[in-house]
Amino acid sequence: MAVQTVKELVVYQKAYDLAMRVFEISKKFPLEERYALTSQIRRSSRSVCLNLREAWAKRRYEAHFVSKLTDCDGESNETDSSLDFARDCGYITDAVHKELVTLNREVGKMLGAMIKNPLPFLLSPVF
Repeated sequence: MAVQTVKELVVYQKAYDLAMRVFEISKKFPLEERYALTSQIRRSSRSVCLNLREAWAKRRYEAHFVSKLTDCDGESNETDSSLDFARDCGYITDAVHKELVTLNREVGKMLGAMIKNPLPFLLSPVF
C-alpha cells in the first residue's frame, strides 16, 4: 500500500527523532546560549520535519516538491554545523555528537535520494 502521510516516511521519522533528541540535549546547554546555539539548533533540526511536511503538501508539482526538499537538506546541514559547535564548546560529548551526526547524515542521504528521484513521491495528475 502506498504511503498516505508524510509521517509514514522513514526519513520523516528519523528527522523527527533527531529533532526531539536535539531538544532534550539542548536543555542542558548554558543559559547564555539560550538565544544563540540552543535556539538555532532546535530551529534547524525541527525545520527539517516542517519542510518535509510542506514538501509533501506540494508533491503535485515536482519543482515545488524538490525545492522544499532542498530546504530540508539545507536545514540538515545547518544542524550538522550546530552539533559541531555544541561538541567543540563542550556542551555534548564526542559520543553524543557522533550518534547525532550519524543520524543526521542518514536523514541527509535519504533527502538526497528523494531530490535525485522525486517521481515515486509525486502525486499523479488528476484529469
